[in-house]
Amino acid sequence: MRLLLDTHIWLWASLEPKRLPAWIANTLAAAGNELWLSPLSAWELAQLCRKDRLQLDLPWTEWLAASVRISGLRDAPLSLPVVAAADQVRVPHRDPVDWLLAATARHYELALVTLDHNLLAGSGFARLAPPA
Repeated sequence: MRLLLDTHIWLWASLEPKRLPAWIANTLAAAGNELWLSPLSAWELAQLCRKDRLQLDLPWTEWLAASVRISGLRDAPLSLPVVAAADQVRVPHRDPVDWLLAATARHYELALVTLDHNLLAGSGFARLAPPA
């Protein structure tokens, strides 16, 4: 499965894994699944650190590099086709980062892993669904 991690999922998996529901933690750990990260999530990480809402044991740029290396995260670049894909998705609020994460999932054919109710209520892109 090809999975795009929403920022909170990525940070929780890295820093507070007990906050993740077991079904998400198991999916992220499953062999063969590809984990992708948007540069928008890296930007959100930087903002959290700059505003002192998140403190890391390394400068955020070093922590990011280590997280990508340790987790084997793949880069889901923000590109012109991703921005164009934003016309194909719907999210019930105006947060541009969420719109672009949804568009990234659509463009790269990834399932977005999120617990954000706004993204879960969106359309035009795949989301990781809980087990039945």
